[in-house]
Amino acid sequence: MTVFTAMLLGVAMGVIFGFALEKGRVCEAGVIVCQMQMSRHAMLKMFLSAVITGLVVLAFLVGFGFAKLSPKATLFAADIIGGAILGIGIVVAGACPGTVLAQIGTGYKDAIFTFVGGLFGALAFTYAEPTLLKPILTAGSYGKLTLDQLLGLPFPVVALALAAVLAGILVWLEKISPWQDEVGPQGDGLPAETARREPVAAPAA
Repeated sequence: MTVFTAMLLGVAMGVIFGFALEKGRVCEAGVIVCQMQMSRHAMLKMFLSAVITGLVVLAFLVGFGFAKLSPKATLFAADIIGGAILGIGIVVAGACPGTVLAQIGTGYKDAIFTFVGGLFGALAFTYAEPTLLKPILTAGSYGKLTLDQLLGLPFPVVALALAAVLAGILVWLEKISPWQDEVGPQGDGLPAETARREPVAAPAA
């Protein structure tokens, strides 16, 4: 696969992902913030669905020799610190790196500032990481550590078993809190009693 083909494939996958985010209402700020508060789970359900699909596809590709896994090194300090900073940013901005472009596409003007801020943040990290952050972020490194290696089982078996467990959790979440209720009457992640309502225009005389 050439670099240009890979870029086109990436763009196509991004468009499909953004379309799914918008149709699932997961790009709405209210849905995102409620998920981070663990009060609603529409966002978790969608990403669990994506993880389950990915596990099944990878189990097939790896099991039949069509793909080979190349995991990155496990860095606990980087994962914990980076995850905490990302989580705070998501709550403050009501967006994450995956949803901000979908928000821009749906007309969220404030999402443009979130996007620009993310670019500046990535640029700042690029310059600070080699000298200032690398000693901290590389702490707690355990190399390329994967679950199938820890269990001593083939990856397809572990992937399919994990997919089944996650599917059970997904079904349970949907049962206790249906998606239609979680996105709210206006699809913005807010419950009916606090949903934004457009003022009703007075009838013409």
